[in-house]
Amino acid sequence: MPLTLSELQPLSGRFSGELLNEIAAHGVIMDFAEGTEILREGQYIKLIPIVLKGLVKVFASFEEKELLLYYIEPSQSCVMTFSAGLNNSPSRIFAITEEDSTLLLLPVEKMNSWIKHYPQINELFYQQYNLRYSELLDTINSLLFNRMDQRLYSYLLEKSKLKGEKILQLKHKQIAGELGTVREVITRVIKRLEQEGKVKQLPDGIEVF
Repeated sequence: MPLTLSELQPLSGRFSGELLNEIAAHGVIMDFAEGTEILREGQYIKLIPIVLKGLVKVFASFEEKELLLYYIEPSQSCVMTFSAGLNNSPSRIFAITEEDSTLLLLPVEKMNSWIKHYPQINELFYQQYNLRYSELLDTINSLLFNRMDQRLYSYLLEKSKLKGEKILQLKHKQIAGELGTVREVITRVIKRLEQEGKVKQLPDGIEVF
């Protein structure tokens, strides 16, 4: 059943009416619960996601460790998924919903045609490329030059901003997994940040100041 234009309203300012009609005819909208893996490493891409609502986090694996690369916010997509889909190559990343999310899924088989006929698609993914490239450079810089306390505090600040919450319901093991370290390190560093007045550990999470 085709989508309605009202369902695509979050994209109305980005795409032309003609392209929205194409997306309505061929796209699919799906809801995903928090913590759902929507893309596996090594998977071949058949559908390219655009987040309509919610938040998705993207990871890469390095020597059996996972590292958080970036978040996909509403009206954004994943340029690495786009690239893998167009090149018919396996995904080098995996993605998990950070919260309950609604995604628009676009068929890879239509993308080459849309890229040629609708410049807005190119603009979207050029913007995503620039954004992700900058974020990846920041991640590399943080890994190479920042101490773990700086990395952890920046991570907590960003997550608090993205989720719009001062108290984050996070376990030390989860944080360690996203920062590519071990739980014991996170526990020690959070205690240090708490002594510095930057965070406060509560029964139901971590408050960020």
